[in-house]
Amino acid sequence: MTATTAPAVGRPLGRIEGPAKVTGAARYAAEYPVEDVAHAWVVQSPVARGTLDAVIVDPTTEDDDVLAVLWHGNAPRLEQPDDPELAVLQSERISYRGQAVALVVARTLEAARRAAQVIGLEITEEPHDTLLTADHPEIYSPEQVNPAFPADTRSGDVEQAFAAAPVRVDVTYRTPALHNNPMEPHATIALWQGDDLVLYDSNQHPPGVAGAVGAVFGLPAERVHVITEHVGGGFGSKGSARPNAVLAALGARVVGRPVKLALPRQALFSMVGHRTPTIQRIRLAAERDGTLTAIDHEAVEHTSRLYEFAEQTTVATRHMYAAANRHTGHRLLRLDVPTPRWMRAPGEAPGMVGLECAMDELAEELGMDPIELRVRNEPRVEPESGVPFSSRQYLQCLREGAERFGWADRDPRPRSRREGNWWVGLGVAGATYPTMAQPSTARVRALPDGRYDVAVAATDIGTGARTILTQIAADELGVPVDRVRVRIGDSTLPKASVAGGSSGSASWGWAVTGACRELRRSGNDEAVYDSTEEVQQQEKDGKHAYGAHFAEVRVDADTGEVRVSRLFGMYAVGRVLNPRTARSQFIGGMTMGLGMALHEEGVLDSAMGDWVNHDLAEYHVPVHADIESIEAAWLPEDDRAVNPMGSKGIGEIGIVGSPAAIVNAVRHATGIRVRDLPVRLDKLLPYLG
Repeated sequence: MTATTAPAVGRPLGRIEGPAKVTGAARYAAEYPVEDVAHAWVVQSPVARGTLDAVIVDPTTEDDDVLAVLWHGNAPRLEQPDDPELAVLQSERISYRGQAVALVVARTLEAARRAAQVIGLEITEEPHDTLLTADHPEIYSPEQVNPAFPADTRSGDVEQAFAAAPVRVDVTYRTPALHNNPMEPHATIALWQGDDLVLYDSNQHPPGVAGAVGAVFGLPAERVHVITEHVGGGFGSKGSARPNAVLAALGARVVGRPVKLALPRQALFSMVGHRTPTIQRIRLAAERDGTLTAIDHEAVEHTSRLYEFAEQTTVATRHMYAAANRHTGHRLLRLDVPTPRWMRAPGEAPGMVGLECAMDELAEELGMDPIELRVRNEPRVEPESGVPFSSRQYLQCLREGAERFGWADRDPRPRSRREGNWWVGLGVAGATYPTMAQPSTARVRALPDGRYDVAVAATDIGTGARTILTQIAADELGVPVDRVRVRIGDSTLPKASVAGGSSGSASWGWAVTGACRELRRSGNDEAVYDSTEEVQQQEKDGKHAYGAHFAEVRVDADTGEVRVSRLFGMYAVGRVLNPRTARSQFIGGMTMGLGMALHEEGVLDSAMGDWVNHDLAEYHVPVHADIESIEAAWLPEDDRAVNPMGSKGIGEIGIVGSPAAIVNAVRHATGIRVRDLPVRLDKLLPYLG
């Protein structure tokens, strides 16, 4: 870097693609100008279990408008995928309500939708089971949980320690099914160029989608070109290929022209995954001084009959607090429901609700400040693996966050502060998320005009990835950011990992750093760097980001209305590469945490086997009026043990712990402990008098 070039990393650089987005120039999956495009509409199953015997096209349907009606009786045969959800229109079996059972392709969107609405389905319906209960006779233990953790861990003797402890907490917390609901729906334009396939698709992993969709059609990944230039959110639901991509490609092959398929909002509640509901039993045992002697955390979750997805709900408990006797476990139940998938901070988000609320309950039993309880149980190394932490500033987050928030003024007694008709309370909860990096490859080229072209098949799902990678490359090349062009969102670029697990910047930045350093070292005009060897050699344990959430809530004494007056997060997340985009990610996650605590809930009608509130009119998410004051700050930290940039990832830690802080604040305000989320009026009103 020249003496006149200030470092780019660490500056609050605005998003490079910002002007294109606000002017409408940025193209999303369904907006590419493809000629002669036909439109598709999915026919979804109206039952939760059974067999599809026949599809009858309404005789009044205009033949000139409808190009094809596909179902398992006439659809081309596909290769068997690793993910059974991608085997669309291949079997008569119906495994959940909302499953794709037919596809209408027509010249116009209106014609496709109309034909789908009047299509006849002959179905042999069977009894279904969609209700998750902790005592269901078919509950089993999976071999592992997402992505590859052991389902159960044990050390010491939890039962003996629990029986002998002078202070104990034994509570059950429940979290409902949650739905990702990105602003841009799942959408695909598919076109065949000979035997090669082009997909304009909204996803979080172009190379992964190319591989998965290619396998379904018997094609190698290099013959599937996936273009994902801009993505309007995903939150995990677009982390892998979804049925819409396969359906669009299938329709395009049959009708011999490009096909566009954009799922309507209602279909997102069934076809693209959701966060599993959980039933969590947490048992904590402690000495009277607050020292934990036993931690027992077990979660019951559901999965589909099509595909096992086991969320890692209790994994964060394995390294959060010290205790000699420990058990964490997961139990799974196959039901006639859609397959759950990733949703922002899968596992950690619901699991830390149970753990951090139980810690609050233990603090009450002890008559101890909840921050002090956490301080007294700080581990020196990872409690289960024994691996030292690469860096851990959790206690600093608690202490400095408490000072900034004004925690010292809190009266510990519940229902001790009233302002007019509002009960006011404060709550705290810890946050953690693993620091991960995945193998990726980047290419850097020096151009004749003094600029540089950086290419990596990463995806910017709204996090600011383009901007951050530009900053990283500029610093490594020693040039201003305006001399660096970063190209992403295309499966034909050097292979990159998924935009998920808060690992994007670490993984792609590692590859970009390596490529830039190799270019400068070699003196060549081009360099390619594959980070696989370095990433695979890393010790995975002991690397985590941390945070502490503080919430102030008001609860109306007459109506039970809950308002969050203040929400504050203090984080230790390694080196912050761009303060502007970092703050956006933190408060975005915290806002989703507020929604998880107070608003969001997939309401299941067990008779129908479906979510009854499957749109944004009835599935409630936070809006501007719900966020009165929200702020995030972070401690200085630079952990080069995790990656060359010293960063830890920030996309998900904001949602981890923030719901628990709000639930704990509601308890402090009202004296009412709500253990099944969300905190609704009906759960407070009977006890407010």
